[in-house]
Amino acid sequence: MAVAEPGRDVNHTEVTEFILLGFGRGPGLQVVPFMMFLVIYTITVIGNTILVLIITADSRLHTPMYFLLMNLSLLDLCYSSVIAPRAMVSFLTDTKTISYRGCATQLFFFSLFVTTEAFILSAMAYDRYTAICNPLLYPTTMSKSVCIQLVVGSYLCASVNAMVQTSFTFTLCFCGSNEIDHFFCDVPPLLTLSCTDTYINQMVLFPLCGLIIMSTALIILVSYVYIISAVLQTRCATSRHKTFSTCTSHIVVVSLLYGTVSFMYAQPNSLSSPDQGKMVSVFYTLVIPMLNPFIYSLRNKDVKEALRRTIGCIMVLK
Repeated sequence: MAVAEPGRDVNHTEVTEFILLGFGRGPGLQVVPFMMFLVIYTITVIGNTILVLIITADSRLHTPMYFLLMNLSLLDLCYSSVIAPRAMVSFLTDTKTISYRGCATQLFFFSLFVTTEAFILSAMAYDRYTAICNPLLYPTTMSKSVCIQLVVGSYLCASVNAMVQTSFTFTLCFCGSNEIDHFFCDVPPLLTLSCTDTYINQMVLFPLCGLIIMSTALIILVSYVYIISAVLQTRCATSRHKTFSTCTSHIVVVSLLYGTVSFMYAQPNSLSSPDQGKMVSVFYTLVIPMLNPFIYSLRNKDVKEALRRTIGCIMVLK
Protein backbone atom coordinates (compact mmCIF):
# COMPACT_ATOMS: atom_id res chain seq x y z
CA MET A 1 0.00 0.00 0.00
CA ALA A 2 1.23 3.50 -0.82
CA VAL A 3 -0.02 6.83 0.51
CA ALA A 4 0.50 10.15 -1.23
CA GLU A 5 2.73 12.48 0.74
CA PRO A 6 1.64 16.12 1.22
CA GLY A 7 3.56 18.52 -0.96
CA ARG A 8 4.71 15.79 -3.35
CA ASP A 9 3.73 14.95 -6.86
CA VAL A 10 0.88 12.43 -7.13
CA ASN A 11 3.34 9.93 -8.66
CA HIS A 12 5.54 10.09 -5.55
CA THR A 13 3.93 8.13 -2.72
CA GLU A 14 5.12 6.92 0.62
CA VAL A 15 5.22 3.14 1.04
CA THR A 16 3.42 1.96 4.19
CA GLU A 17 3.77 -1.78 3.58
CA PHE A 18 5.81 -4.16 1.45
CA ILE A 19 4.97 -7.27 -0.58
CA LEU A 20 7.30 -10.25 -0.20
CA LEU A 21 7.41 -11.93 -3.61
CA GLY A 22 9.28 -14.98 -2.37
CA PHE A 23 10.27 -17.31 -5.22
CA GLY A 24 7.59 -16.37 -7.74
CA ARG A 25 4.49 -14.33 -8.38
CA GLY A 26 2.10 -17.24 -9.02
CA PRO A 27 0.67 -19.16 -6.02
CA GLY A 28 1.44 -22.52 -7.64
CA LEU A 29 5.15 -21.74 -7.64
CA GLN A 30 5.18 -21.32 -3.86
CA VAL A 31 4.25 -24.90 -2.86
CA VAL A 32 7.75 -26.32 -3.39
CA PRO A 33 9.55 -23.66 -1.33
CA PHE A 34 6.87 -24.01 1.37
CA MET A 35 7.53 -27.73 1.73
CA MET A 36 11.29 -27.18 1.65
CA PHE A 37 11.10 -24.48 4.33
CA LEU A 38 8.74 -26.59 6.46
CA VAL A 39 11.01 -29.64 6.47
CA ILE A 40 14.21 -27.67 7.06
CA TYR A 41 12.70 -25.45 9.76
CA THR A 42 11.17 -28.44 11.60
CA ILE A 43 14.54 -30.23 11.65
CA THR A 44 16.23 -26.98 12.76
CA VAL A 45 13.87 -26.51 15.71
CA ILE A 46 14.05 -30.15 16.82
CA GLY A 47 17.84 -30.49 16.39
CA ASN A 48 18.81 -27.25 18.12
CA THR A 49 16.25 -27.69 20.91
CA ILE A 50 17.57 -31.17 21.68
CA LEU A 51 21.14 -29.87 21.74
CA VAL A 52 20.21 -27.03 24.13
CA LEU A 53 18.31 -29.41 26.43
CA ILE A 54 21.14 -31.96 26.48
CA ILE A 55 23.76 -29.32 27.36
CA THR A 56 21.47 -27.83 30.04
CA ALA A 57 20.55 -31.18 31.61
CA ASP A 58 23.97 -32.89 31.63
CA SER A 59 26.34 -31.46 34.26
CA ARG A 60 29.33 -32.99 32.44
CA LEU A 61 28.70 -30.52 29.61
CA HIS A 62 28.68 -27.45 31.85
CA THR A 63 31.97 -26.18 30.43
CA PRO A 64 32.85 -22.97 28.53
CA MET A 65 32.91 -24.77 25.16
CA TYR A 66 29.41 -26.20 25.57
CA PHE A 67 28.07 -22.99 27.11
CA LEU A 68 29.07 -21.18 23.92
CA LEU A 69 27.72 -24.04 21.79
CA MET A 70 24.37 -23.81 23.60
CA ASN A 71 24.21 -20.09 22.83
CA LEU A 72 25.04 -20.84 19.20
CA SER A 73 22.09 -23.25 19.03
CA LEU A 74 19.80 -20.65 20.62
CA LEU A 75 20.90 -18.13 17.99
CA ASP A 76 20.23 -20.63 15.20
CA LEU A 77 16.72 -21.10 16.59
CA CYS A 78 16.15 -17.36 16.87
CA TYR A 79 17.29 -16.12 13.48
CA SER A 80 15.73 -18.99 11.54
CA SER A 81 12.46 -18.30 13.43
CA VAL A 82 12.62 -14.63 12.45
CA ILE A 83 12.57 -15.70 8.77
CA ALA A 84 10.95 -19.10 8.18
CA PRO A 85 7.43 -18.87 9.73
CA ARG A 86 6.62 -15.53 8.07
CA ALA A 87 8.00 -16.76 4.73
CA MET A 88 5.92 -19.96 4.86
CA VAL A 89 2.74 -17.98 5.49
CA SER A 90 3.41 -15.81 2.43
CA PHE A 91 4.16 -18.86 0.25
CA LEU A 92 0.71 -20.45 0.60
CA THR A 93 -1.66 -17.56 1.36
CA ASP A 94 -2.58 -14.24 -0.12
CA THR A 95 -1.02 -12.57 2.93
CA LYS A 96 2.22 -11.59 1.22
CA THR A 97 2.24 -8.10 2.68
CA ILE A 98 4.36 -7.03 5.62
CA SER A 99 3.96 -3.66 7.29
CA TYR A 100 6.67 -1.01 7.16
CA ARG A 101 7.36 -1.43 10.89
CA GLY A 102 7.13 -5.21 10.62
CA CYS A 103 9.74 -5.18 7.88
CA ALA A 104 12.05 -2.95 9.92
CA THR A 105 11.59 -5.21 12.98
CA GLN A 106 12.38 -8.34 10.99
CA LEU A 107 15.54 -6.74 9.56
CA PHE A 108 16.68 -5.57 13.00
CA PHE A 109 16.33 -8.95 14.72
CA PHE A 110 17.78 -10.87 11.79
CA SER A 111 20.83 -8.57 11.77
CA LEU A 112 21.10 -8.86 15.55
CA PHE A 113 21.08 -12.66 15.66
CA VAL A 114 23.25 -13.38 12.63
CA THR A 115 25.88 -10.82 13.73
CA THR A 116 25.86 -12.22 17.27
CA GLU A 117 26.50 -15.66 15.79
CA ALA A 118 29.64 -14.37 14.07
CA PHE A 119 30.95 -13.02 17.39
CA ILE A 120 30.04 -16.24 19.23
CA LEU A 121 31.93 -18.30 16.61
CA SER A 122 35.03 -16.16 17.17
CA ALA A 123 34.61 -16.61 20.96
CA MET A 124 34.46 -20.38 20.42
CA ALA A 125 37.72 -20.25 18.45
CA TYR A 126 39.35 -18.25 21.27
CA ASP A 127 38.05 -20.82 23.77
CA ARG A 128 39.70 -23.67 21.83
CA TYR A 129 42.93 -21.68 21.52
CA THR A 130 43.04 -21.10 25.28
CA ALA A 131 42.20 -24.72 26.11
CA ILE A 132 44.86 -26.16 23.80
CA CYS A 133 47.65 -23.58 23.91
CA ASN A 134 47.29 -22.36 27.53
CA PRO A 135 45.63 -25.24 29.41
CA LEU A 136 46.97 -24.18 32.83
CA LEU A 137 45.39 -20.73 32.50
CA TYR A 138 42.19 -22.04 30.95
CA PRO A 139 40.06 -22.20 34.14
CA THR A 140 40.87 -18.54 34.86
CA THR A 141 40.86 -17.21 31.30
CA MET A 142 37.54 -18.88 30.44
CA SER A 143 35.78 -18.66 33.78
CA LYS A 144 31.99 -18.57 34.01
CA SER A 145 31.97 -14.77 34.37
CA VAL A 146 34.24 -14.36 31.33
CA CYS A 147 31.97 -16.61 29.23
CA ILE A 148 28.92 -14.57 30.23
CA GLN A 149 30.77 -11.36 29.38
CA LEU A 150 31.71 -12.75 25.97
CA VAL A 151 28.09 -13.62 25.19
CA VAL A 152 26.69 -10.33 26.49
CA GLY A 153 29.41 -8.40 24.63
CA SER A 154 28.55 -10.28 21.44
CA TYR A 155 24.91 -9.23 21.72
CA LEU A 156 25.81 -5.61 22.50
CA CYS A 157 28.19 -5.29 19.53
CA ALA A 158 25.66 -7.01 17.27
CA SER A 159 22.89 -4.66 18.45
CA VAL A 160 24.97 -1.68 17.33
CA ASN A 161 25.31 -3.18 13.85
CA ALA A 162 21.60 -4.07 13.76
CA MET A 163 20.61 -0.51 14.70
CA VAL A 164 22.92 0.98 12.07
CA GLN A 165 21.70 -1.41 9.35
CA THR A 166 18.03 -0.82 10.18
CA SER A 167 18.19 2.95 10.70
CA PHE A 168 20.24 3.62 7.56
CA THR A 169 17.95 1.40 5.46
CA PHE A 170 14.65 2.78 6.72
CA THR A 171 15.63 6.43 6.54
CA LEU A 172 15.61 5.97 2.77
CA CYS A 173 12.57 7.11 0.80
CA PHE A 174 10.44 4.27 -0.61
CA CYS A 175 8.06 6.00 -3.00
CA GLY A 176 7.80 3.62 -5.93
CA SER A 177 7.24 -0.13 -6.06
CA ASN A 178 6.72 -1.88 -2.73
CA GLU A 179 7.43 -5.40 -4.04
CA ILE A 180 10.48 -6.95 -2.33
CA ASP A 181 12.02 -9.57 -4.60
CA HIS A 182 12.92 -11.77 -1.65
CA PHE A 183 11.32 -14.00 1.00
CA PHE A 184 12.24 -11.68 3.90
CA CYS A 185 13.21 -8.06 4.54
CA ASP A 186 16.93 -7.76 3.91
CA VAL A 187 19.19 -4.82 3.09
CA PRO A 188 20.13 -5.59 -0.58
CA PRO A 189 16.56 -6.01 -1.94
CA LEU A 190 15.32 -3.02 0.09
CA LEU A 191 18.04 -0.77 -1.35
CA THR A 192 16.85 -1.61 -4.86
CA LEU A 193 13.38 -0.28 -3.98
CA SER A 194 14.57 3.11 -2.79
CA CYS A 195 13.77 6.10 -4.98
CA THR A 196 16.64 8.07 -3.43
CA ASP A 197 20.39 7.71 -3.83
CA THR A 198 21.73 4.70 -1.89
CA TYR A 199 25.43 5.49 -2.38
CA ILE A 200 25.99 6.46 1.26
CA ASN A 201 24.17 3.33 2.44
CA GLN A 202 26.33 1.09 0.27
CA MET A 203 29.48 2.88 1.42
CA VAL A 204 28.52 2.47 5.10
CA LEU A 205 26.46 -0.71 5.46
CA PHE A 206 28.48 -3.10 3.29
CA PRO A 207 31.90 -2.01 4.63
CA LEU A 208 30.51 -2.32 8.18
CA CYS A 209 29.47 -5.90 7.44
CA GLY A 210 32.85 -6.50 5.82
CA LEU A 211 34.60 -5.15 8.93
CA ILE A 212 32.65 -7.50 11.20
CA ILE A 213 33.28 -10.47 8.92
CA MET A 214 36.99 -9.73 8.55
CA SER A 215 37.64 -8.97 12.24
CA THR A 216 35.88 -12.07 13.56
CA ALA A 217 37.39 -14.21 10.79
CA LEU A 218 40.84 -12.90 11.71
CA ILE A 219 40.35 -13.91 15.35
CA ILE A 220 39.30 -17.38 14.21
CA LEU A 221 42.19 -17.68 11.75
CA VAL A 222 44.86 -16.55 14.23
CA SER A 223 43.42 -18.87 16.91
CA TYR A 224 43.61 -21.87 14.61
CA VAL A 225 47.10 -21.02 13.41
CA TYR A 226 48.26 -21.24 17.03
CA ILE A 227 46.16 -24.36 17.64
CA ILE A 228 47.55 -26.20 14.61
CA SER A 229 51.08 -25.18 15.55
CA ALA A 230 50.60 -26.50 19.09
CA VAL A 231 48.99 -29.75 17.92
CA LEU A 232 51.75 -30.50 15.41
CA GLN A 233 54.27 -30.25 18.24
CA THR A 234 52.38 -32.92 20.19
CA ARG A 235 54.03 -36.33 19.93
CA CYS A 236 50.97 -38.34 20.88
CA ALA A 237 48.97 -39.27 17.76
CA THR A 238 45.83 -39.91 19.83
CA SER A 239 45.93 -36.42 21.31
CA ARG A 240 46.44 -34.89 17.86
CA HIS A 241 43.47 -36.82 16.47
CA LYS A 242 41.21 -35.83 19.40
CA THR A 243 42.15 -32.16 19.12
CA PHE A 244 41.63 -32.02 15.35
CA SER A 245 38.32 -33.87 15.72
CA THR A 246 37.12 -31.29 18.26
CA CYS A 247 38.11 -28.35 16.06
CA THR A 248 36.93 -29.73 12.72
CA SER A 249 33.24 -29.18 13.51
CA HIS A 250 33.87 -25.54 14.32
CA ILE A 251 35.94 -24.99 11.17
CA VAL A 252 33.18 -26.51 8.99
CA VAL A 253 30.48 -24.26 10.51
CA VAL A 254 32.68 -21.16 10.19
CA SER A 255 33.48 -21.93 6.55
CA LEU A 256 29.81 -22.44 5.63
CA LEU A 257 28.53 -19.31 7.39
CA TYR A 258 31.33 -16.92 6.46
CA GLY A 259 31.41 -18.03 2.84
CA THR A 260 27.71 -17.32 2.24
CA VAL A 261 27.48 -14.18 4.39
CA SER A 262 30.56 -12.69 2.70
CA PHE A 263 28.91 -13.16 -0.68
CA MET A 264 25.78 -11.32 0.44
CA TYR A 265 27.08 -8.46 2.55
CA ALA A 266 30.80 -7.88 2.12
CA GLN A 267 30.40 -6.48 -1.38
CA PRO A 268 27.67 -4.39 -3.03
CA ASN A 269 27.71 -6.35 -6.30
CA SER A 270 25.36 -8.93 -4.76
CA LEU A 271 22.58 -6.41 -5.38
CA SER A 272 22.66 -7.18 -9.10
CA SER A 273 21.55 -10.84 -8.79
CA PRO A 274 18.38 -11.19 -6.65
CA ASP A 275 17.72 -14.83 -7.64
CA GLN A 276 21.25 -15.86 -6.71
CA GLY A 277 20.97 -13.82 -3.53
CA LYS A 278 17.78 -15.65 -2.55
CA MET A 279 19.40 -19.06 -2.96
CA VAL A 280 22.41 -17.99 -0.89
CA SER A 281 20.04 -16.55 1.73
CA VAL A 282 18.21 -19.88 2.02
CA PHE A 283 21.53 -21.53 2.74
CA TYR A 284 22.63 -19.31 5.63
CA THR A 285 19.18 -18.55 7.10
CA LEU A 286 17.85 -22.12 7.07
CA VAL A 287 20.30 -24.80 5.92
CA ILE A 288 23.23 -23.84 8.17
CA PRO A 289 21.08 -23.59 11.36
CA MET A 290 19.69 -27.04 10.46
CA LEU A 291 23.16 -28.55 9.94
CA ASN A 292 24.86 -27.05 13.01
CA PRO A 293 23.50 -29.47 15.67
CA PHE A 294 24.37 -32.45 13.47
CA ILE A 295 27.87 -31.15 12.69
CA TYR A 296 28.63 -30.58 16.37
CA SER A 297 26.99 -33.73 17.72
CA LEU A 298 27.94 -36.39 15.17
CA ARG A 299 31.66 -35.66 15.58
CA ASN A 300 31.49 -35.01 19.32
CA LYS A 301 31.89 -37.96 21.67
CA ASP A 302 30.77 -36.00 24.74
CA VAL A 303 27.48 -34.90 23.16
CA LYS A 304 26.73 -38.41 21.86
CA GLU A 305 27.38 -39.92 25.30
CA ALA A 306 25.22 -37.25 26.95
CA LEU A 307 22.43 -38.05 24.47
CA ARG A 308 22.69 -41.77 25.32
CA ARG A 309 22.56 -41.00 29.05
CA THR A 310 19.51 -38.76 28.56
CA ILE A 311 17.68 -41.40 26.50
CA GLY A 312 18.62 -44.00 29.11
CA CYS A 313 17.16 -41.87 31.91
CA ILE A 314 13.95 -41.35 29.93
CA MET A 315 13.61 -45.12 29.32
CA VAL A 316 14.17 -45.87 33.04
CA LEU A 317 11.50 -43.31 34.03
CA LYS A 318 9.04 -44.98 31.67
